[in-house]
Amino acid sequence: MSLPGQRVFITGASSGIGAALAREYAARGATLGLLGRRRDALDQLRQSLPDASRHQVYAVDVLDRAALASAAQDFLTANGGADIVIACAGISQGTLTEQADDLAVFDAVFATNMNATVATFAPFIAAMKTQSTPCRLVGIGSVAGIRGMRGAGAYCASKAALHSYCEALRVELRPSNIRVVTIAPGYIDTPMTRANRFPMPFLMPPERFATRAVAAIARGDSYRVLPWQMGVVAKLLRLMPNALFDRLFARAPTKPRREHP
Repeated sequence: MSLPGQRVFITGASSGIGAALAREYAARGATLGLLGRRRDALDQLRQSLPDASRHQVYAVDVLDRAALASAAQDFLTANGGADIVIACAGISQGTLTEQADDLAVFDAVFATNMNATVATFAPFIAAMKTQSTPCRLVGIGSVAGIRGMRGAGAYCASKAALHSYCEALRVELRPSNIRVVTIAPGYIDTPMTRANRFPMPFLMPPERFATRAVAAIARGDSYRVLPWQMGVVAKLLRLMPNALFDRLFARAPTKPRREHP
């Protein structure tokens, strides 16, 4: 499935995992649609890729559904379709439910991590169904979506919702030529994780993550945790009784929380 000439649309492409995936696919000869909020970062990324003029750049906030749909349609029209769509845009922020100001943070995290994934996939599905070749819709989840961690309620819940949504969509689209792939990263060395103030086991370079993620997408894996060591941890966490989990993680370090004025 990972072949030269593939048409790949990536949100959250201006940095981190999205940029690493863009570089990996471009090195394999794909034509890319790069979507993110920062035009300068997107332009810089495009210029660093092979055959830079082949790729389209869309300076769009994924929360702007009309602009997102317009970018999707432009990419479909310019390239005669799309083979892979990766919803990679995401934000992470520490939250405390007792803090009234954090309700707005919950809204923003869910809007970006979950609802924008739906808005990213929606404009492509009808066109993909008409294609004779296999297609992929890829949701970037997180091992944080496996169990709820203290101080990260918004992020964990948004990623758990994303996992369930992608599973539902996978079953929904099973009769078609579209496969839905969920990638759940562990700790990947990106600007998002560098804000964490606690040890990050099995920290993975984004380039290595991208290589392995592209392979999983090509296979059409329904669900893949990367790196594999975090997959083992995720399975253990999923099986852990609540009483033991609560005792072990009651004092775990938390994500940084933004102070509100």
